[in-house]
Amino acid sequence: MAKHIGILTAGGDSPGLNAALRGVGKAAIGAYGMQVVGFRDGFRGLVENRTMRLDGSTLSGILTVGGTILGTSRDKPHRMPMGGQEMDMTDVIIANYQKHNLDVLVCIGGGGTQKNAYRLMQYGLNVITLPKTIDNDVAMTDVTFGFDTALGIATEAIDRLHSTAHSHHRIIVVEVMGHNAGWLALGAGIAGGADVILIPEIPYDVNVVAESILARYRSGKAFSIVAISEGAMSREDAAAIQEAQQAVKKAEKKGDPDKLAEAQAHLAALETAQLDSTVRLARQLEQLTRLESRVTILGHLQRGGTPSAADRLLATRLGTACADLIAQGVYGVLVAARGDGAEPVPLSEVAGKRKTVPLDHPWIESARRIGTCLGD
Repeated sequence: MAKHIGILTAGGDSPGLNAALRGVGKAAIGAYGMQVVGFRDGFRGLVENRTMRLDGSTLSGILTVGGTILGTSRDKPHRMPMGGQEMDMTDVIIANYQKHNLDVLVCIGGGGTQKNAYRLMQYGLNVITLPKTIDNDVAMTDVTFGFDTALGIATEAIDRLHSTAHSHHRIIVVEVMGHNAGWLALGAGIAGGADVILIPEIPYDVNVVAESILARYRSGKAFSIVAISEGAMSREDAAAIQEAQQAVKKAEKKGDPDKLAEAQAHLAALETAQLDSTVRLARQLEQLTRLESRVTILGHLQRGGTPSAADRLLATRLGTACADLIAQGVYGVLVAARGDGAEPVPLSEVAGKRKTVPLDHPWIESARRIGTCLGD
C-alpha cells in the first residue's frame, strides 16, 4: 500500500520553503510512489480541512520561488482563535488526519512548529519536522534553511549603508531580525564590516558602545555602523526583565492569582518597551557622542525573495531525506542538517529548546579579533 503524506508550512514565511516542499514531494512520489496532500495556511488548514494536492505539476517550477505555495500562519493547534475565542482544536486535527488516511504529517517550521508537532505526536500522530527559520535558532540542527538567504540580504543592506554613513559622517543603527538569537546580526555584522554588533546573548553597555564610536571618530573615522539584533538588550533592561520573569515564576509557585497577574503585567510592559529599543539606542548614542544618528530597520525584507543556492540545496537535501525516513517508517523526529548529510533527531530533544550563539563561538572570537565592539 502506498503511504499517504500530509504536509504543512507553519510560522513565519522563509526562503526555501517551496524548495523543501518540492524535495519532500518529488522524492516521495518519484522514488516511493507515495501520495502527498498539502494543508493550506499551517495548522489552521489542517483544522479547516483546506487542502492542495501536491503532484508533479504542482511541484514544478517552485524551486526558485520565495514564500510558500501552501501559505502559512502562526496558529497553534491547542490555542487557535475560533469565533473570537481561543480553542483547543487537537481533536479536529486528529479527525482530519484520519479522514485523509495519513501515515505521517510533515510539519515545516521553526521553534514554535517543533513544539506544536511534538504535542500532536504525544496524541499518537506520526509526525516529522523540517527546520525552517531565518533566525537559525532551531535546536539540534547545524543550520536552518532560510538563514543563508536572510544573511545575504542583511549583509547587502549593511554594505549599502556604509556609503551613506561615510558621506554624512553619521552613526547608522541597523536592526536585523533574529528574535532572541543573535546568529543573523552577528553573521551579517561580521560579513558587512559593522563596527559594533549587539546580540541578545551579550547584554550591552551603551557607554561602552558610545566610547568605541568616539574612539573611531578620534582616529579619523567619522562614521560608524551598528548592527543590532531585534532581541538585543542593554544590561539594565536584561536585568529588569530577568527579575520580572523570576517574579512571575515565584507567583506561579505560590498560586497567588492577583500577584501572578500583577507580575505578568509588569513583564509584558517591559517586553513591550523593548520593541522600541533600537530607536532608543540611536537617541542615546547621539546624545553621548554628539554625532548624528539614523535608524534602519530591515524587517520583513530579510524573509522575501528568491532563496539562495545554499538554501535551495539545504531544503532539497533535508526534504529528500525526509521522504527516505518516511519510507523507513521513522517518525517523531526532526530531520536535522548534520555536516553534508541529514540525521533524524527525536522531537523530544528539540521541542521547547532554542539554539543561541555560544559565548565562545568562533564568530564571536573573530569579531573581537578584528576590533568589533560587542557592547561589553
